Amino acid sequence: MNSAPQIPVAIFLTSFDPGGTERQMTELIRRLDDARFRVHVVCLRKEGAWLPKVTSHAASVVEFRISGFARLATALQIWRFAQWCRRERIAVLHTCDFYSNIFGLVGGALARVPVRIGSRRELNPDKTERQIRLQRLAYRFASRVVANSPAAAAILRTEGVPSSAVVMIPNGVDASAYPEKTDRSDVRKVITVANLRPEKNHETLIAAAAQLASSCPNLRYQIVGEGSRRAILERLAAKHRVTQIVDFLGHREDVPALLAAADIFVLPSRSEAFPNGAIEAMAAGLPVVASAVGGLLDLVETGRTGILVPPSDPEPLAVAIRSLYEDPQRAREMGRQARREVRAQYSFERMVA
Repeated sequence: MNSAPQIPVAIFLTSFDPGGTERQMTELIRRLDDARFRVHVVCLRKEGAWLPKVTSHAASVVEFRISGFARLATALQIWRFAQWCRRERIAVLHTCDFYSNIFGLVGGALARVPVRIGSRRELNPDKTERQIRLQRLAYRFASRVVANSPAAAAILRTEGVPSSAVVMIPNGVDASAYPEKTDRSDVRKVITVANLRPEKNHETLIAAAAQLASSCPNLRYQIVGEGSRRAILERLAAKHRVTQIVDFLGHREDVPALLAAADIFVLPSRSEAFPNGAIEAMAAGLPVVASAVGGLLDLVETGRTGILVPPSDPEPLAVAIRSLYEDPQRAREMGRQARREVRAQYSFERMVA
């Protein structure tokens, strides 16, 4: 008996630069059943650190480069994308971020792709009002829109996406890749893993580190991630006189090892849908101190898996960090509970299923 033909699927990203969405989609592509799906990856820029990982698991990686939406050339590229969808007989299109939503959902509708799935993976994107309106219009061409947190799903509904079209699928993590901390050195480490963007609010962590410098003398801070704000944040650390205790590590491929050597994970964001860094830290058995915003309200339970604090205020952040620094047994118990929570609720297997 002949096996069923593969279903042609297109997964659409803006680029392959290191980031939460790119990581999640790379893992999705790796885990889709090759016997059932023929996976093509579409992008607006065929570049970035994650490109080799995607290429090795995709039937093809296709670029439709644009330089902005307010250009005639972009309309031509959307038409070319629609033609490509028809030629490959794409049955399912999944757009994964802001720009791919706008470009891909319109092109998919032109091509009459049967199933068109948009995404909402951020709460307050750093975009113009015009761009946000374009995304709202693009959602009208979607069969379904995936939100990665209840907070993102709520925003979709306020933007006019029918509740029946909203599907909530949290991010996943491979907990087995994150060993629990075993080393117990005298130097205690606070770590954050997030690209250096304004909404990640690293400034508050640096200010909190300055407040704790005298009362927690053996506490060190590691900022993992890269971005255009690095020089600004390094100057801020110098202004607060914490350059000896705050290390900017840039983009790292050994995040599991860094988390395993840390004691406390901090995420002081102003806005979050469902942060990969936090679930990876929980998978590594770390307590999470984070802003009480967006998807973090659903992910972190104060007193059980971490501590939630008001955003953009270094004083309560410092108090929370100090409380775990002064009670390492409590911190370790929170970390163990966080690890159990992630293994039970946020596996990649659950996400892909």
